[in-house]
Amino acid sequence: MKSKPVEKKRKARDEESDSEADDELANGLFDGVLEASEDEEDYIPSDEIDDVDSESEVSEGSEDAEEEEGDDDALLSDDIPSDDEMGKLSKDAEELEITEPGVDPKPKHQEEEDRNYKVVKDANGGERYVYDEIDPVYDSDDSDAQGPVNTIGNIPLSFYDSYPHIGYDINGKKIMRPATGDALQSLLDTIEVPKGWTGLTDINTGNPLNLTQEELELVRRVQHGLVPDEGYDPYPDTVEWFSSKQETMPLSAAPEPKRRFLPSKNEAKQVMKLVRAIREGRILPYKPPEEREREEEEKEEVQFDLWQDEEPAAPNPMHIPAPKLPPPGYEMSYNPPEEYLPTKEEREEWEKTDPEDREKEFLPQKFNSLRKVPAWGTLVKERFERCMDLYLAPRVRKNRLNIDPNSLLPKLPSPAELKPFPTVVQTIFRGHEGTVRSVAIDPTGVALATGGSDGTVRVWELLTGRQVWSVKLSSEDPVYTVRWRPTKDAFVLAASAGEDVFLMVPPHSSVTPTLDQASRDVLAAGFGYATNGQQPATAPGKEPAGKWARPGTKLEDAGVLVRVTVRSAVKVITWHRRGDHFATVSPEGQRSSVAIHTLSKHLTQIPFRKLHGLAQTVVFHPLKPLFFVATMRTVRCYDLQKVELVKIVQPGAKWISSLDIHSGGDHLIVGSYDRRLLWHDLDLSNRPHKTMRFHPKAIRAVRFHKGGLPLFADASDDGTLQIFYGKVPNDQLESPTIVPVKQLKGHKVVNQVGVVDIDWHPREPWCVSAGADGTARLWM
Repeated sequence: MKSKPVEKKRKARDEESDSEADDELANGLFDGVLEASEDEEDYIPSDEIDDVDSESEVSEGSEDAEEEEGDDDALLSDDIPSDDEMGKLSKDAEELEITEPGVDPKPKHQEEEDRNYKVVKDANGGERYVYDEIDPVYDSDDSDAQGPVNTIGNIPLSFYDSYPHIGYDINGKKIMRPATGDALQSLLDTIEVPKGWTGLTDINTGNPLNLTQEELELVRRVQHGLVPDEGYDPYPDTVEWFSSKQETMPLSAAPEPKRRFLPSKNEAKQVMKLVRAIREGRILPYKPPEEREREEEEKEEVQFDLWQDEEPAAPNPMHIPAPKLPPPGYEMSYNPPEEYLPTKEEREEWEKTDPEDREKEFLPQKFNSLRKVPAWGTLVKERFERCMDLYLAPRVRKNRLNIDPNSLLPKLPSPAELKPFPTVVQTIFRGHEGTVRSVAIDPTGVALATGGSDGTVRVWELLTGRQVWSVKLSSEDPVYTVRWRPTKDAFVLAASAGEDVFLMVPPHSSVTPTLDQASRDVLAAGFGYATNGQQPATAPGKEPAGKWARPGTKLEDAGVLVRVTVRSAVKVITWHRRGDHFATVSPEGQRSSVAIHTLSKHLTQIPFRKLHGLAQTVVFHPLKPLFFVATMRTVRCYDLQKVELVKIVQPGAKWISSLDIHSGGDHLIVGSYDRRLLWHDLDLSNRPHKTMRFHPKAIRAVRFHKGGLPLFADASDDGTLQIFYGKVPNDQLESPTIVPVKQLKGHKVVNQVGVVDIDWHPREPWCVSAGADGTARLWM
């Protein structure tokens, strides 16, 4: 049974706790406050506590009540405890350990549970303390602590590429390599950039390296040029330490020195140095970038001042003022009289007229008031024309020189004074099928030879136009050229068809039996020379430059005695003045395009191992042992005696077509496919002395008169021949007189080809032309 004092104390304590609980919970909020409660095993409802208390009060005869009552009585009694009780107390005291004075002792097993380390044995058998890892909670001061720190030191992380871990923490445990996502996850990570993302990887942990909010703020302040520390004031208030205290006595009573009142010479030098730099432009004032760019753009703009070189002149009678605009008339009024307004017919006629042919640039219109007048549509054009009038208007009167332009031209003789020269066609030679490609008059002037595209060679009487002989040399190739041997001791004609050159003695009424036999002996002499073996031997396996042979019985009966076969088609034949040598040109023959043949030895030689350009034509000098070779753009002169290059003539033409030399040997004419005829003075320069353009199409042939008359002519694809008077003076200081005297027309143009070849009579001022219309014409 409980004692009354103890019961009273318990009741008083319970009443106080109930009153305090009522006061604390009267205005409290209870929603969710019990979700984080302690373990349910330690929880005892208050109702059960009241029931237990009531039961303990009612059941006074129970064992618990008796023991409790006995204990209370024992504690409150003044009796000496027994030995058993003392042993029990001493046992409890041994389990308790006093660590600090004034603090209740704790049991040993509880102390061991409160320790944060474990004692283990190391490799040497000694004690080693292993501390528990700290797991910081939200309220902990160590909540911002980093994860496990990698303690591998300066060892490169690439050493761990073949291992699943990347290092060790402070306790020696492995730090595993963080998992890496696939390519899609990496792409998503780059798209959804988290706050503080840097795109870098921590070399110690392998995790993405992100910046915290404080680090981001620090980076932002550094980028904006601010102080990294937000609380730092770089400009604190000045602490006026000395001026705040007023001294009773001065530190020095000496008077102020004079130097304090005079300007410093050193500072003056520095200032003058800056002034000179500013004046020289080495120091420029600050300008904003926009203004600097604008000035640079203005410098780049090129502006021209039309009157920058104009000098003020004193007024004089010769000065002309700028023209003024005429005053406006009634038709320019916005409300003109009715008689100035155009009718409907006049308006339609004005609109149909071309603007340049109109008498007025506008039509009068009528408006009720000035504010209804629209803007003038041609204002800009009108102002521009006015400015052009002022710019082009004369300012000073100048006396013009009354000079006849014709008086400035050189005085040329009249064509009537330069006769004789051919003017009309005398005879037309017809018989060829297709183009007549070449014509030639024999040295005696009685026979004419022609060659055509039909492969035939025909001989005509020059004056009558009667055909006296004809032979067909080839059925496939045309006869490109025919040329007579220039001497009168033999009547020999050379013609080319394809790769063959034929030498023949055609019959003619002017040829006597003695002349005929002499001509045959000239052609047959070479066969005896070759039979005796006096020709130079050809290297074995090498094709000879030319093969001399008889053409066959059929051609021999017709008068064709010798055939020379070369390596490519022959387009040009030129005889030497003595008649023993002739040269051929094969433009497609490359190195062997130019060949020189010796008639008396039946020998063919190629003079050039390498030729600069494609050969077009060749010609022998009439007096000296010189040989002219014309390529597409240049003319080269070689000395056959010294075997050397003498001169290079540059006509300036794009494509040379023909070439001929004056009988004196000092002048040269060149015809070109680019419609130019060029006269060269070989002693004066290698450039043209005169360039003439009288044809709208290509020039195919040029020829000097060989009989001593000052005439030369050219043939063009426009179907005409241009006859020139060209006199070469004996005095070398005088220039040659070149006058165009006549243009001969008669040939028809076929397939854009007109006159192909031309040749002069050896004595008379007559010429013969060959045309693409199938005819040859004698001009007298």
